[in-house]
Amino acid sequence: MKLLSKISLSIFLIVALSCHKNEEAFESELSNSAKSTNSKSSNFHVNFQYKSTIKVGGEGASEISAFDSKNNKLFVVNVASTQVSVFDISDINNPIEEAPIAISLGSPNSIAVSKGRLAIALEAEVKQDPGFILLYDTKSLTLLQSYQVGALPDMVAFSPNGKFIISANEGEPDDLYLNDPKGTISIIDLESNTISTLDFEPFNTMQASLEANGFRVFGPNATLAQDVEPEYVAVSNNSETAWVTLQENNGVAKVNLLTKSIEAIYPLGYKDFNAAGNEIDPSDKDGVKALGNVPVYGIYQPDAIAYVKIRGVDYIITANEGDARDYDGFSEEERVADLILDPSIFPNREELQKDENIGRLKITTTLGDLDGDGDYDAIYNYGARSFTIWTGNGNMVYDSGNSIATETLSATPTRFNDNDKRSDDKGAEPETVEVLNIQGNKHILFVGLERNDQVLVYDISNPASPKFLQILSHAGDEAPEGLLAISEKDSPNGKDLLLVSNEDSGTVSIYENK
Repeated sequence: MKLLSKISLSIFLIVALSCHKNEEAFESELSNSAKSTNSKSSNFHVNFQYKSTIKVGGEGASEISAFDSKNNKLFVVNVASTQVSVFDISDINNPIEEAPIAISLGSPNSIAVSKGRLAIALEAEVKQDPGFILLYDTKSLTLLQSYQVGALPDMVAFSPNGKFIISANEGEPDDLYLNDPKGTISIIDLESNTISTLDFEPFNTMQASLEANGFRVFGPNATLAQDVEPEYVAVSNNSETAWVTLQENNGVAKVNLLTKSIEAIYPLGYKDFNAAGNEIDPSDKDGVKALGNVPVYGIYQPDAIAYVKIRGVDYIITANEGDARDYDGFSEEERVADLILDPSIFPNREELQKDENIGRLKITTTLGDLDGDGDYDAIYNYGARSFTIWTGNGNMVYDSGNSIATETLSATPTRFNDNDKRSDDKGAEPETVEVLNIQGNKHILFVGLERNDQVLVYDISNPASPKFLQILSHAGDEAPEGLLAISEKDSPNGKDLLLVSNEDSGTVSIYENK
């Protein structure tokens, strides 16, 4: 096959890829943010306000939370103490700590609650060995059952009907990249008490076509089945389908829970940061906080995923955090300043590669040398600095573009990209998403920003045109890792709540819809 000339190659690319600080000042910024956004939410009642904070422990003491409405117990993954911490939040202003669930088999990564049962995902002492899902009674805290699943179960979820437990087993390699287990998805059928652990072997033969559409398989000597790293799970209201993010690989897997099979992988493609509405701040060394277009593509690489059904249509929502593989045995990270850029595509490469432009931007070396001649014809950055709404079949409905950066820069400039320190990396790092249904037909999206220590709130009742509502944050909370929405019907005080688990500060903060 004839090679494209570099000029025509660049044209092809354009067409193909287009498809902590002072607390007083901090609180002042947040107050101004709330005032500026209250008017936007006046069409219906959304005004979340801070109520209280639970100090679980130090760094790593608060990652993911789950709530049992039957007895008002809050369970919190506490990696720092190798336990699941337990709190009675009957009075959300005065939570009471109870005896924790001690873990001896491994390290807890994730938890979920359904119908009086608590599921805990545990990685083995050696991450590459099979992990476990432990099932507890939420009232007595007695162990009911233990299930062996795939390597490194990183996230666990119940189906809404309580019949299935689904775990995303990441299967990360060891640090030397010598032991790379398969990434898998386990389905535990609680009615038949059986375990089905699904791998991606059937997709090995589809690798080329998936990669052509923006899927990534790039680990040293890894097959697709080894390379995929399932990260996060969302389940449909009818308990028949699950969607699982494959973060490093830039895709989402669709799983049939009834037939216990992986139906499809959806490659997510790339985001053009040179397109209008997709502007970013790519440098932490330019002395300014400003957005602009750059000749760079973002790899979506979603972490968390959420499901919502709106007017009869299934939607999935991804937090496009981005993630690089950086091991002793293999690393894909580099900065633009250290690349050899193709002069015919980047005639202004010397200017571009200055620190104040895009020279500091972190990129992957596994993409961009399209003609194999040793220089880079395109530049790919980790993450999309956004959230995206997709159909259940992986078609994009809406991407938030530069909304996260625009809103945080406008309302809380000293928190923008962690006070500009993360502009060269992945920006605010949208880590997690959660959806709350209000008044039956109103759908509220919460987006946790790991580096900004904030949660953004959007009305997504019209999935094609979300509306920004407000920014939530509380001084002292650092790195929101998990979001938990509790509807008014399940809430201890009869009001809609949002609980934010903050990994670095080891806190859980409670917000109430006033």
